[in-house]
Amino acid sequence: MVATSQPLATEIGVAVLRRGGSAVDAAIAANAALGLTEPTSCGIGGDLFAIVWDAASSRLHGLNASGRSPLSLPLERLLERGLELIPERGALAVSVPGAVDGWCELHARFGRLPFADLLAPSIEHARAGFLVTEVIAASWASGARELHGYPGFAEVFMPGGRAPAAGEPFLNERLARAYELIASAGRAGFYDGAIAAAIEQCVRGNGGYLGREDLRVHRSEWVEPVSTTYRGWSVLELPPNGQGIAVLQMLNVLEGFELRSLEWGSAEHLHLLIEAKKLAFEDRARFYADPEFTAVPVERLVSKGYAAARRALIDPQVAAPAPAHGDAAAGAGDTVYLATADADGNMVSLIQSNYMGFGSGVTVAPFGFGLQNRGSQFALDPIHANAYAPGKRPFHTIIPAFAMREGEALLAFGVMGAAMQPQGQVQVLTNILDFGMSLQAAGDAPRVRHEGSTEPTGAPPVAGGGTVHLEPGFDAVALEGLRRRGHRIEEAGGRAAFGGYQAILRDLRRGLYLGASESRKDGHAAGY
Repeated sequence: MVATSQPLATEIGVAVLRRGGSAVDAAIAANAALGLTEPTSCGIGGDLFAIVWDAASSRLHGLNASGRSPLSLPLERLLERGLELIPERGALAVSVPGAVDGWCELHARFGRLPFADLLAPSIEHARAGFLVTEVIAASWASGARELHGYPGFAEVFMPGGRAPAAGEPFLNERLARAYELIASAGRAGFYDGAIAAAIEQCVRGNGGYLGREDLRVHRSEWVEPVSTTYRGWSVLELPPNGQGIAVLQMLNVLEGFELRSLEWGSAEHLHLLIEAKKLAFEDRARFYADPEFTAVPVERLVSKGYAAARRALIDPQVAAPAPAHGDAAAGAGDTVYLATADADGNMVSLIQSNYMGFGSGVTVAPFGFGLQNRGSQFALDPIHANAYAPGKRPFHTIIPAFAMREGEALLAFGVMGAAMQPQGQVQVLTNILDFGMSLQAAGDAPRVRHEGSTEPTGAPPVAGGGTVHLEPGFDAVALEGLRRRGHRIEEAGGRAAFGGYQAILRDLRRGLYLGASESRKDGHAAGY
């Protein structure tokens, strides 16, 4: 089974499985297809994280394929410019793209088919064209309005001077050439040679610092997932520099409340979700960072005792205006998510992103892809855990997830959308485990999103406790109950800001997979 946010990508992933490819082969092929068909969210100019369930060894493997900041750019140079934050767009925000190295690491360990075969379908469609789907077309038009003047953007992504509309064909011969170089030479095809030279010229020619040496020395890292328990399940996330442990912190806090005794979507239910988020996100802003540069107290943050202390801060009747981070001293976007599963029981939970739509807006025109803007997520306060430093990985929002029971990995899932990701994952899981929803219904259900917490960049919280955004579907009684508790409410007309969800559930009793992919994206789940 394959679940992605774009139909052609799902089709390509399933075709790889039919040919005898592994779940990892299908994930790489589908991700390559998404880089072509959904450049609004992902591509080879971005980063990647994955968790792989290896059925033979009954073990999960985590991969952090996020890139680092330029070695040639010291913090002092940014401060000399008078910057308080790194700009969200432009070449200064570009960090090393880690996705291609991530593909190569995954394939070397778990691939079956030749690597070139996995990129071949996307190369073909890049040359022949594909029809742009509806949700992606809307994001493309929005990105074009903002980024049309950035280097190389219009040349690649605005044929005829505009973004392609839904149902129109789009071709990217330049990306086909890039994929061919990667297919023939692996990681060297991207991190050395013509593509690396083009990235350097594009970035440094437009005021940035990333260069070929940064690309050459980049390597992904295999990491151990971090876990907690919730309602008899183990939930697993990757450790920082990502925000995955925020999911575990929120679940630990919520475990102390009998959610299943509450009415789903009631003010009581939503209030607890929001308050748990506020607590976890203050810790996220204070502690989450590259563990190679700072000691992140992960074990303490995800412990049940720490959660109990944080849970005691929640007033069931009053919204917290701006909670502080805890004492966790050691001892103290836009994105694509996909899931794949093969006939042998192997499963992949993979997420990949350029961040903020097309990323930095800076586009490597000779090879048809944009560059991410993850560097904008650094803090510029020298004493902050997430402070900028050369060769450091920035705080990251994209988080793949797994859930296990009795030693078996059963659920690969994720929710796209920057700070919505931990909130969305928690809502999906509690929908399933507390309210008994099906895999599909758990994702389709209306979501709540809180904004206004302290940011990992050092930006302070919004006064008054931030804003609660609600999708259509919650009743007036719930809204009034939240307002009485002191929440500032904003009802949302659209659904794009509430993430996009895919999942695959392994049903051991019946020997089959269940898949889900919801209405906020263009894609679907399919299998055979």
